[in-house]
Amino acid sequence: MSEFDSRARDWDNEQRHLDRSQAIASELLKAIPVKADMRALEYGAGTGLLSFLLKDNFSEITMMDSSREMVNVTQEKIQAASASNLKALFIDLEKEDFKGEFDIIYNQMTMHHVGNIDLIIGKFHSMLSKGGYLAIADLCKEDGSFHVDKKVPHNGFDMQELSSMLKKHGFNNIAHRQCYILKKAVASGELKDFPVFMMTATR
Repeated sequence: MSEFDSRARDWDNEQRHLDRSQAIASELLKAIPVKADMRALEYGAGTGLLSFLLKDNFSEITMMDSSREMVNVTQEKIQAASASNLKALFIDLEKEDFKGEFDIIYNQMTMHHVGNIDLIIGKFHSMLSKGGYLAIADLCKEDGSFHVDKKVPHNGFDMQELSSMLKKHGFNNIAHRQCYILKKAVASGELKDFPVFMMTATR
């Protein structure tokens, strides 16, 4: 069982997860001209906290995750809320292809867990409709102290490097801004601020 499988049942009980999702949802709605007929994909959706906050803004949202338990929890939440425009999907996009077209793809705190960023950004581009939007919210480049207890593929992201990768795959109108500050205790016990960015682009 993966770390995210084991944490799925308790994920929504942590207030910090909801606070972060609320801030990112608010920033996404400011940054992108959302329309009610848009088809959305959340990549690395976890238990769907972000998409549940956004569900009234899109015609349909597919919530994709590679953790089976996260997807199970999300499916239960969809049924409990009778949210007919939400769908949970178990797939590892790094290992499998997915045929679908969306008007917007977004994610939060997912990309630093992705080994092959180049591959995934290319897939995002192919899955977006012409003129569609991409919104990535994740950690700004940090010294590795955010994940002091484990190793992840990326200790946040450099804005110039990520922008260049988006350009390489054909994205346009690339912009970024700080959208949240995560406070987390590091190895020393000190409470440290970790800035979170939102980068947006169009296909």
